[in-house]
Amino acid sequence: MSTITNDDLERQAPLSVSSSATSLASTITPTPDKESELQEKFRVSFGHDDPENPMNWSRAKRWYITMFAGILAVNSTFSSSAPAGIIQELIEEWHMSSEVATLLISLFVTGYCVGPLLWGPLSEQYGRRPIFLISFFGYICMLIGCALAPNTGALLAFRFLSGVFASCPLGNSGAVIADVWDVGTRGKAMSIFALAPFAGPALGPIVGGYMHVAGVHWRWLFWVLTMFAAVCFVGIFFTLPETYSPTILARMAAAKREQTGDIRYYAPIEQTETTWKAQIYNIVGRPFKILFTEPMLIAITLYMSFIYGCMYLLFEAFPIVFTVGHHFNAGASGLMFLPLFLGGVFGALVTLFYSNPRYQRLMEEYSPNPVPPERRLGMALVGGPMIVVAFFWFGWTSFPEISFWAPMMSASFLGCGIIFIFLPLMNYIVDAYLRVAASALAASTVVRSLFGAGFPLFANQMYEKLNPRWASTLLGCIALLLVPIPFVLIHFGPRLRMKSKYAPTHVPTLASSSPSPSR
Repeated sequence: MSTITNDDLERQAPLSVSSSATSLASTITPTPDKESELQEKFRVSFGHDDPENPMNWSRAKRWYITMFAGILAVNSTFSSSAPAGIIQELIEEWHMSSEVATLLISLFVTGYCVGPLLWGPLSEQYGRRPIFLISFFGYICMLIGCALAPNTGALLAFRFLSGVFASCPLGNSGAVIADVWDVGTRGKAMSIFALAPFAGPALGPIVGGYMHVAGVHWRWLFWVLTMFAAVCFVGIFFTLPETYSPTILARMAAAKREQTGDIRYYAPIEQTETTWKAQIYNIVGRPFKILFTEPMLIAITLYMSFIYGCMYLLFEAFPIVFTVGHHFNAGASGLMFLPLFLGGVFGALVTLFYSNPRYQRLMEEYSPNPVPPERRLGMALVGGPMIVVAFFWFGWTSFPEISFWAPMMSASFLGCGIIFIFLPLMNYIVDAYLRVAASALAASTVVRSLFGAGFPLFANQMYEKLNPRWASTLLGCIALLLVPIPFVLIHFGPRLRMKSKYAPTHVPTLASSSPSPSR
């Protein structure tokens, strides 16, 4: 509904009044304070223990929403890597080069660069639920296009569009979790959800590989993905309520206006007027303006993007080591990704049962001040060296004469290290850029997706020309150069935040927010 203006209210008044009435009206014109009180009277908001407030829903309902949001993210990322198991079949049937076949993964992840800039702002304008429904419907249509693609060009185009529509859960599922949980419990929920973006890529090659081994035509992989997306679409339609509070309040305000006939009732989101130029700037301009002017964000984004790119690079490196070197079939080669998933599970459990309780103690310790963002980075100090060890371990145990268990288990270190790096750094972005966190995360997501799309394109050539030992050593050395980033942020982060234009000024430094001696 459009914003209520003074003209709307004036049209409800009598068309003509006497001069005495006009004089009287001028003497009783509300003061600014009274106008503010009147406006506040008709402002629709949640009451205490309001059942419409998502944070007041039952814990069972909120945990279901959390788990379902995670499944939606798994759906998206599972689809990104599943074609890794059928690439060889496509090369044989359509005589495409290995570089073109790799685009099946890279173009899908490239869609992640476009989607978050679209679905996030739209969900903040129209609500989470309708955007999930629209995006998953488009996702299903694009998957059907992949299954029926008549040639390479059509298949690649549909893969890119699938990535655009499938990217919705990557940002909006996390937003749904933030909608329904308070700060104290949100860490637990996010620890579970954080596993989803890495579980999908790890499990996708296993399914795709064994479908190839079973002799199932490659088109059936996309039909399976279509059915998975359709099940999620039905789940969204029947079980996922609207969780975005401003949209819920707008719905309550509309119901209030209809019940009372008084058009003065309003929700805050209905009073927001934004031009299309401002919307385009918020979607495209502001995220990258923040990124390119914030040294902290540049460093964090670079670190996360490199790790994310390396994860997708493994879809080309693992077949070289296990399919070519150890002569595994596509199904067994896909199983080599399982330790990546299990390592991520272990990392999520450590975060859930160690890091989150520790952070809750810090909240009590620093109260009433907020906990400094740098306190989030403890696990990243461990995750960085784990990534380095994982690459050296994988590289120098990749000889065919060495048991496959040695390079396979290196992925467990990689999966755990990824969780230890991603969760702290993402939380740091939210805490440090509180007022513009959505824009900061959007810019970081786009750059990270570019790395994820680009790394597989050169992985095959790099591992063949340098061999798996030296290629992995190169990646390990780059990871080693990035290890100091969390250490630097812990020591210089408070100073950098004080100089930042976007970091909230009320967030104290480590020194100013340290607990008092009485505690």
